[in-house]
Amino acid sequence: MFSLAYFWIFFVLLLLAAPVVFALLVAPGLSLVLDGKDAVFMKKLMSTMFSGMNSFPLMAVPFFILAGELMNSGGITRNIVRFSSSLIGHLRGGLAQVNILSSILFAGLSGSAVADTSALGKMLIPAMEENGYTRRFSAAITAASSVIGPIIPPSGIMILYAFVMNVSVAGLFLAGFVPGLMVGLGLMLLTSYFARIRNYPVADRKATGAERVRAFWETLPALLTPVILLGGILSGIVTPTEAAAVAAAYALVVSLFIMRTLRFQDLPEVFLSTAKQSGVILLLVGAAVTFGWMVTVSGLAKEGANLITSITDNRYLMLFLVNILLFVVGMFLDAGPAILILGPVLAPIFVGQLDLHPIHFAIVMCVNVTVGLATPPMGLVLFVAASVSGEKVERIAYEMLPFLAVEVVVIFLITFFPALSLTLPRLFGYA
Repeated sequence: MFSLAYFWIFFVLLLLAAPVVFALLVAPGLSLVLDGKDAVFMKKLMSTMFSGMNSFPLMAVPFFILAGELMNSGGITRNIVRFSSSLIGHLRGGLAQVNILSSILFAGLSGSAVADTSALGKMLIPAMEENGYTRRFSAAITAASSVIGPIIPPSGIMILYAFVMNVSVAGLFLAGFVPGLMVGLGLMLLTSYFARIRNYPVADRKATGAERVRAFWETLPALLTPVILLGGILSGIVTPTEAAAVAAAYALVVSLFIMRTLRFQDLPEVFLSTAKQSGVILLLVGAAVTFGWMVTVSGLAKEGANLITSITDNRYLMLFLVNILLFVVGMFLDAGPAILILGPVLAPIFVGQLDLHPIHFAIVMCVNVTVGLATPPMGLVLFVAASVSGEKVERIAYEMLPFLAVEVVVIFLITFFPALSLTLPRLFGYA
């Protein structure tokens, strides 16, 4: 039996601001040394880490990252913004609404909140400021809407959860559509209210039908990416991993030959960026799997389950409490580590003991930790928005509070009304 020293070491390392991946690796190893365990367990630790990374389903992650990088570097973002502007740019507060709609469309390409904030922020934050919006509001709406990226498929976070908890990737992707659109609609309604009381400007004249058709036609090759992706998976033609490779190949063809927004000399930088991001994520997965093995063999998962169930046996109160827990965890941990660490602890309780559908609990957890990307003090999206806009993090965070409230309401709606996330998976036979 192992002691729980690794948990406290991990916690202390996080408080000391050590990178999460190192905290996940150092804590179990140092704990074994302190417990006086022999080298056999150290070898088990290393083999567990390697096996955590050596997985065919995880190959989907670098391919999805590559597809997003190709689209971003190819300037597809400009076409998405132009198309969004042609649809709703004429409304009061239209540029803020364009920001949100662009995030919804962009989500189907990259699946990354950070990529969304960076790509759209560089273009829209200066434009919004020139049109009369404050810089902090422009940064806040960009950060708040960017969390839609990992909710609407494709989503790297969902792939990680599916890998760890053996849940259908296709089912999770389908479950993310309605919550993602709910977040987008909620942000749009709140922005419309702010536009009236703050008298935000109209961004542009109303586009003609011909202009809208032209903008749609220019954006269509990019918008077909999620259609091809999900169509291939749901039809059974390709696995999720193969679909990711198809998406990357399609993005390459579109950017180089159809839209011609990417040059061959740009490819080395795109591949290098993809390799860096993929390396970080896969190392994190290996470290988290190692940490998860320690959680299992030390009995911490069972103790955690007993602690949660000892508080109350009321199903709805437990769901309320787990949402609060995940929201708080999201303030300090990135979405990937939060899922990899807490998934194996919480899912058996709510799926096994409370009989929640695995996809329902998965989407609740994924949306929770995704929203955590935009919450202080450690929300990564906040820091990216601050870097892009030049505004202080705390000012952006304060301006974001009403938008975060909307996202929290959506979380509770999908928690207590499972049909919101399970209807689409059921229609396609995944729930």
